[in-house]
Amino acid sequence: MTNSASRIREAGDSALLLELEGVIDADVNTRVIAIATVVREASIAGVRAVVPTYRSVAVFFDPLVTDAPLVAQVLRDARHGESAAVPSRTVEVPVAYGGEHGPDLEQVAARAEISVQDVIERHASTSYRVYMLGFLPGFAYMGTVDESIAAPRRATPRVRVPAGSVGIAGRQTGVYPRESPGGWQLIGRTPVEVFDPARVPASLFAPGNEVRFVPLTAREAAAGFDRPRVRLDADPASARAAPGVTSSSGRQLTVIKPGLLTTIQDRGRWGHQAFGVSVSGPMDETSYRLANAIVGNPSGAAVLEATVTGPELRVETEAIMAVTGADLGISLDGVPMALNAAVLCAGGSVIRCGERRNGARAYLAFDGGIGTPPVLGSRATHMVSELGGIAGRALKAGDVIPLQPRSPASARPKPRAGGPIAMGGARLRVLLGPQDEFFAPAAVETLQRTRFTITAQSDRMGYRLAGRARIERASQQE
Repeated sequence: MTNSASRIREAGDSALLLELEGVIDADVNTRVIAIATVVREASIAGVRAVVPTYRSVAVFFDPLVTDAPLVAQVLRDARHGESAAVPSRTVEVPVAYGGEHGPDLEQVAARAEISVQDVIERHASTSYRVYMLGFLPGFAYMGTVDESIAAPRRATPRVRVPAGSVGIAGRQTGVYPRESPGGWQLIGRTPVEVFDPARVPASLFAPGNEVRFVPLTAREAAAGFDRPRVRLDADPASARAAPGVTSSSGRQLTVIKPGLLTTIQDRGRWGHQAFGVSVSGPMDETSYRLANAIVGNPSGAAVLEATVTGPELRVETEAIMAVTGADLGISLDGVPMALNAAVLCAGGSVIRCGERRNGARAYLAFDGGIGTPPVLGSRATHMVSELGGIAGRALKAGDVIPLQPRSPASARPKPRAGGPIAMGGARLRVLLGPQDEFFAPAAVETLQRTRFTITAQSDRMGYRLAGRARIERASQQE
């Protein structure tokens, strides 16, 4: 599956990674984008996303629909053919350099031993290639910055970087699509909205684009930031996407207490990863699917995911509900509810969570499904990006959660007895990753025989584990 210039690696049981030469190079990146285009246009059943990076292509697929050998063969064919045309497009981005918009501009100039104006001219005189998108929806990694003004990331990242900030990190430059933490050196800011989920396409930038930054005068900058941020269409012919429309069925829930972390999740926001959009979706997909099946919902309907301490909800209109996953001591009007069972909730009844008995995440499904507006085709909440759910955040007291209308396909199931499903132990299946050669030969054995503890530095993005044994990296990677 490999040759001297490229190789195909497994990345878990539902993704393959095609790696080309280990360099950052425009020609290599052009081949990557062409290969990704061929794979995407092959329309393989079960393929969820095709994501190009600097020098690799990741293909994510549903292993229950397609299989790795088929995807690998399409990747091989695309790698050898590489006939897809990569469209050329230049995007101009207006920038207010320095001052409050570029607080690090003077430091960059001092480090380069040139004037501030020289930094501006050198940054704005170059056409930058968009190699890939990631970190945040619409965040484009661009290169290559003039070596004279290249600057290292800040030793201490900022907690808050304003949306539209233009930064430098090494010989890369980029635009922060939204307010977020960040460690790049900030030299300016643009009033342009570089990512708008209500726009088609949502991202102003795409892999392979050329970008030029155009300095704004003081007057232009003042005018640009005094009005709402400019929504610059990525394609002049594109139409604006209509926002999602919720059902007018009148069925709804009211949040009395939100719990520790309760979010709206569906099967995830697939198909936008090439533009830096995270999938999100349920942490425990088996329990999520089971909850929907019990109440007769489609497999991708939106549910509530409750973490450790569950919510308190008032059911305003009659609904069938089911709770799966963790046992958070849930009751309906004071009567304990069985897990994995359909339960009829009368209008005005109250769902409460008590003491957690086992597990970390429970799934609360209601017949019809939750009806918040879909964003980029999904209702899943991704808090870092503020997408989906209710304003892209966890639930809070007073929130009203709309429910979809009942349909013949989700006819009311008969309440049935349920009970806990065996939670299993904390023994995890491990698959070698595509960078396993970065570790010493004994690393996998060490990983398997070491007992780890989940630390407080854990969230829906990942778990940080602490253990006594050290997993050694390969000597050449030190």
